[in-house]
Amino acid sequence: MYPSPQAQAYDRAITVFSPDGRLFQVEYAKEAVKRGATAVGVVCADGVVLAAFKNATSSLLVPESMKKIFEIDTHIASTASGLIADARRLVDIARLEAQRHRLSYAEPASVELIAKNLCDIMQAYTQYGGIRPFGVSLLIAGVDGSAKLYEAEPSGALTGYKAAAVGMGKKEVEEFFEKEYKEGISLEEGVALALKAIKKSGDAKLTSDNIEIAVASTKKKEFTVLSQKEVEKYLK
Repeated sequence: MYPSPQAQAYDRAITVFSPDGRLFQVEYAKEAVKRGATAVGVVCADGVVLAAFKNATSSLLVPESMKKIFEIDTHIASTASGLIADARRLVDIARLEAQRHRLSYAEPASVELIAKNLCDIMQAYTQYGGIRPFGVSLLIAGVDGSAKLYEAEPSGALTGYKAAAVGMGKKEVEEFFEKEYKEGISLEEGVALALKAIKKSGDAKLTSDNIEIAVASTKKKEFTVLSQKEVEKYLK
């Protein structure tokens, strides 16, 4: 991943392209994402699912303090992998944008609008000197007429998905989704598929303490974080 000695001068500033057209600082930010715990999103016929693995490094940690799924508006939520402190900052920006939209237009913001707004900010942080890119990838999901799922990368790239993953096990999980995902699955099937996908990403045992799941149905258009008992039911 590290550039050759000849190219090292190009990785010291975010505003300088290498001769082969690369921005090394952005690539390093993507490496930070790859070291993060796996998070996944699945679009279903009747809603959308977000699930995230919480990598507890000590038995002394309070599981509830490691939040990986963030509500942006009642109908939009996000999960992240990489530097979670960076994710919290972006979520705060997204929440303000969602509130502004409600006040200005007396209607909830669309999922795509919030996702694009975040990506515009992430892109700006790849273009100016004296700042660094956000070291986080976000999965932004929500319901606005239909269920939607977007991935926002450190470069500011925005991509829509039917099922997607970010973090350490991204490659393995997306290979699993390509084989197992079927359009038109129910929310229940979506949660089960998300858990199976996270299992594919590593050897860690999944428990109700280290898994966080949120669902939104097209009927209610509201995100709900599943309780530990509900998570245990799916794990069994």
